[in-house]
Amino acid sequence: MPLTLTLTEGVLPKGQEKLAFSRLSDAMLKWHGLTGNRFLTPNVVGSIHLLPKDNTFSGSQPAPVVFVEWKMPSFAFTSREVQLGYVAEATAIVHELSGGKQPKENIWVNVVHAVDGAWGVGGVAMTNEELGQAVAQT
Repeated sequence: MPLTLTLTEGVLPKGQEKLAFSRLSDAMLKWHGLTGNRFLTPNVVGSIHLLPKDNTFSGSQPAPVVFVEWKMPSFAFTSREVQLGYVAEATAIVHELSGGKQPKENIWVNVVHAVDGAWGVGGVAMTNEELGQAVAQT
């Protein structure tokens, strides 16, 4: 379940990007009741993208921004409680790690749902049902 964390350079103190990634991932697992799940935890993957200040925008103007984007199966983030809780926590994590300097208005969180059956895990294309069974077994 890939997380793409995209930030303007300098939004977080150098080196805090990795901590942000870890905390955002842990929060996603927590909100789905899957902390420590032996199948899902090692499949929470992703990347951090640091962009120069002149390459990020809000309102068509240069601005420091943060994008927290998950690619998930369609059964993830479907509960309104999970949506509200995760977005609030993810925003708070980034805001806190910025030392309170990054405005919450410039932190965006979104989830993209993948096509059922297109999850490649260990070279195997898995359906949502197969993913659910793998998660439930561990």
